[in-house]
Amino acid sequence: MSTFDDYLATFDGDPGYLDWAAFGPISPTVRAEVFADADLLGSGRPSSRSLVAERLDEARVLAAELLGVDSETVTLQPSSSHGLMHALFGLSGTVIASTAEFPSVTMTLERAAQLSAGGLVPRWIMPEDGFVTVDAVAEALDDDVTALVVSHVDFRTGYRTDLAGLRDVLGPDRLLIVDAVQSFGVVDDDYAAADVVVGHGYKWLRAARGTGFASFSAQARERIEPVLSGLAGVDGGLPIDELPAPAASARAFIVNGPDQLAVARLAIGLRDVRDAGVAEIEETIRGRIDTIFEIADRHGIPVLTPRDRERRAGIVTLAPEAPAAVSAALTNEGIVATTRGTTVRVAAHAGTSDDTLRMLDDALRTIVAPGV
Repeated sequence: MSTFDDYLATFDGDPGYLDWAAFGPISPTVRAEVFADADLLGSGRPSSRSLVAERLDEARVLAAELLGVDSETVTLQPSSSHGLMHALFGLSGTVIASTAEFPSVTMTLERAAQLSAGGLVPRWIMPEDGFVTVDAVAEALDDDVTALVVSHVDFRTGYRTDLAGLRDVLGPDRLLIVDAVQSFGVVDDDYAAADVVVGHGYKWLRAARGTGFASFSAQARERIEPVLSGLAGVDGGLPIDELPAPAASARAFIVNGPDQLAVARLAIGLRDVRDAGVAEIEETIRGRIDTIFEIADRHGIPVLTPRDRERRAGIVTLAPEAPAAVSAALTNEGIVATTRGTTVRVAAHAGTSDDTLRMLDDALRTIVAPGV
């Protein structure tokens, strides 16, 4: 059995799960390893604690490998929102963001601006369909703009933004800050094009909450003040009877030591993805998404997600005439998805089974049946 087949075998849940964009059920490899680490911490022995502590460097190295950056740029965070706070609370100038972004982006930017006394100014854009395209960003640019903050994959529509194109249009002197929660581990892209990348392991990495991370390029570290730097954000160990400045490295963007069991979960989730191969995971997901498009088309359900494979990832957003009826049909068939307003979002992973897609097909068939 190949490593990729081993990875697919870890998707051991019941069929019908299409809600990966909301939560990734914890993988059996993550569960097994974290139970083992919990047993080690239960002993209290220094040698056992040291073994668990080694997960910290392991997670950082693995995240850096998948991001295509140096491990010294990677920090572990309680969540992706914490990483965005480090980036935006320490930034100045005008920052472009879409009003349709996930609240971890919009609210963090707004709070940072409110506390900046005019030093940070959001420039809200409302691009067509909520797609943050290169053209939409280019129209908002002027000499005041210092950064763009954007989701790599939009949580509403599944639109995947063009990182390389955004990097080009911003130029070398503006920061590109990317929320990769809906793409990291399942989209093979040039993350190194961004100056700041934040992510979280509780969705596509299947590692549960508390498994956030953020990388800060050299330019980001020069331009972002580490205002939220805490006692773990300094060099030289615990700062007793002194008040040292934040570290010159990305370490400055840390508040305190991370949850060790969360770090263990992240490390295993990252390892599984690295070993399976992001490119192969992405290609498998593309096939699942193609099938979902075919099912939606067959039953006349409009789709908001782009058809272009390069502009989407694992999310398909349906826009049916009767979203409540579609949601009820999915639930009745045993499908887990997210209904929000007038849309129904389904999200498939590499391990999404043929049975699950047949269940989706059967559920939508009941909506278009005569008399329904």
